[in-house]
Amino acid sequence: METCDKNMDLETESAPRTLGNSKAWLKRAKQVIPGCAQTFSKSPMSFIQNVAPNFLVKAEGAHVWDVDGNRYIDYINGLGPIVLGHCYPAVDEAVRAQMSQGMSYSLPHPVEVQVAEKLCELIPCAEMVRFGKNGSDATSGAVRVARAFTGREKIASCGYHGWQDWSIGSTSRHLGVPQAVRSLTLTFPYNDLKALAKLMGEHPGQIACVIMEPVTFEAPQPGYLEGVQALCRQNDTLLIFDEIVTGFRLALGGAQEHYRVCPDLTCLGKGMANGYPLSAIVGPANIMRLFNEVFYSFTHAGEALSLAACLATLRELQQKAVMAHFWRIGARLKEATNHLINEAGIASQVACIGLPPWTTVRFSDARGKSSILLRSLFQQEALKRGLLTHGNHMLSFSHDDRIIDQTLNLYGAIFAILAKALENDDVAQRLEGPPLETIIRPI
Repeated sequence: METCDKNMDLETESAPRTLGNSKAWLKRAKQVIPGCAQTFSKSPMSFIQNVAPNFLVKAEGAHVWDVDGNRYIDYINGLGPIVLGHCYPAVDEAVRAQMSQGMSYSLPHPVEVQVAEKLCELIPCAEMVRFGKNGSDATSGAVRVARAFTGREKIASCGYHGWQDWSIGSTSRHLGVPQAVRSLTLTFPYNDLKALAKLMGEHPGQIACVIMEPVTFEAPQPGYLEGVQALCRQNDTLLIFDEIVTGFRLALGGAQEHYRVCPDLTCLGKGMANGYPLSAIVGPANIMRLFNEVFYSFTHAGEALSLAACLATLRELQQKAVMAHFWRIGARLKEATNHLINEAGIASQVACIGLPPWTTVRFSDARGKSSILLRSLFQQEALKRGLLTHGNHMLSFSHDDRIIDQTLNLYGAIFAILAKALENDDVAQRLEGPPLETIIRPI
């Protein structure tokens, strides 16, 4: 299925690449787009300049091509939405069929009902569904309806849940968020049940909901998710699982199916439509019916192309055993990556962590603190060899064993370079551009 224009065979040695068109487009973007991109994680601050492409123009299967014709194995996958692969035939055919009939109507389209019924079939906590476009739509709608349901204003939040005031106000990127709004969001660390219990004890009867990702790269300790659920029930607080990333990646029913812990509300997005913009809030009818009164309304929430893409994606996920594929190749990639790290002698500072369907390569300095310099060097050498990555492995169904073999072959060479840089203490000197920037810093 896949074709390419150049660099068909990836080599362990970095191949000469031209980036002239990419630099020219970046220069133009600087004049008209603040940050040069619509998403921080896709902007120049997230990539080593002078080495990274800045614009992509083609995608197919597990590969993407930049504006200069250079091909890359894509481990970013649009920040996670590409769950089946770029330009996946069954999804694109469904979209083309719907496109011939229209995409935005003056009344609901039956596909809204079909997708809602399918989500209620797949997601354990789902009895009713409302759609949005971005993950932030879903998390914010869930928080709003939780406040309406409980009559409370404060929320307890663990991790990142989008750009809206209530979420981003609790991070270092809170410029422009009123202090009054920021004060309503209380944060707690993951895997620390005592910290959450203490937070609830300090704000008795005031917390509307706990919102959290059930898992990222740190697995929940035995009983942790069950403990969070119990604390919420004891305090009449709703539990919201942000499964924007974990939905349709760990299991068809998400992390709640995998861990057998059912939240009150679930936020879905990313992988549900294979790259087409769509998100959803799902939950039990007694809570979801409040959306009859709670204002949650979008012109394009019922846009039919994305819903057709979602229906086709969900069918493929069910029929093709995609989840089993993620667990198998993800486990192989994680195990072999850590083996190569050990062979290079850098296991004290580099490790591949996370559940097999969604792993990341973690980089630490000699003190055990996160090392942006080491991660920058890793990304630089990966890009030079045709791997597009932030360090994460966001797999798609199109990432097959051949691609994993190519990746591991390249990793062997890259980790050898990292080992030499650590031995010579010249990591920073090896960078061919400014180091990566941290998007959200701890506060």
